[in-house]
Amino acid sequence: MMLLACLFFSLMDAVMKRLAGEFPAIQVTALRALSSLPLILIYVHWRGAWPSLWRIRWPLHLFRVGLGVAMLTLFAYALKHLPLTEAYALFYISPLAIAALSIPFLGEKVSRASWIAIVVGLIGVLVVLKPGGKGLVSLAGLAVLASALCYACSAITVRLLSRTDSSESMVWWVMFGVAVIASAMAAPDWVPVGLKHGWLLLALAVTGFIGQLTITEAFKLAPAATVTPFEYSALAWGLGIDLLFWQTVPEVRVFVGAAIIVASGIYLARHEAKGVEAEHP
Repeated sequence: MMLLACLFFSLMDAVMKRLAGEFPAIQVTALRALSSLPLILIYVHWRGAWPSLWRIRWPLHLFRVGLGVAMLTLFAYALKHLPLTEAYALFYISPLAIAALSIPFLGEKVSRASWIAIVVGLIGVLVVLKPGGKGLVSLAGLAVLASALCYACSAITVRLLSRTDSSESMVWWVMFGVAVIASAMAAPDWVPVGLKHGWLLLALAVTGFIGQLTITEAFKLAPAATVTPFEYSALAWGLGIDLLFWQTVPEVRVFVGAAIIVASGIYLARHEAKGVEAEHP
């Protein structure tokens, strides 16, 4: 299920990259959210979850909407300038950021070994960015890191919301809020969407929706520590999509940095799982 989720999310990102070549990043964010709403409504109706949509903590949902707009817009901007593989390599700093942010926001303890994994992951980011020489750090690379930070903050918010709010409400309100806010922000410079873009918007909706369903199922079937390592398969999907559609291959430093980030992320997931087992044998 996790492998399928990564495949569909990679295909969704490929569509976003295609759209980012024709539309402003904020409009791509709006299109991403708008295209998802009909399928989410059908899903909510199928689950019979209408009453739960209103029993929510509004401040946290609004905060998550703001994070969603920033995350998608920054990532769409980065996809316009970077191969999928390089964008994914940088974005995978997010699990490490979640671990660090869990201390002040969730009151969780992070062990010394986990801090070492976080620092090692940051070294991998530096390898990918190559912050030296001509051009220094790219703006697109920094946009991915900022997007990953927004994602980490959103994940922390979800963990807080999951204590009281339904999963259907979290999915619906973030997409609805992003659709409204991003559309309003994109309106002054809105680029007309033609019939030729219809298949792209359909693909955007379907791949995102199936990706969400399969990732949810993956975490239902197995513990997070078992599922999380498979998330890094998106690097392979991204590489294949880059070769197939854009005939691009990242530099060697991207693979080296990605290997460091992935290794530290997998270690962190395994280490935290052992900690949980020790506390709850």
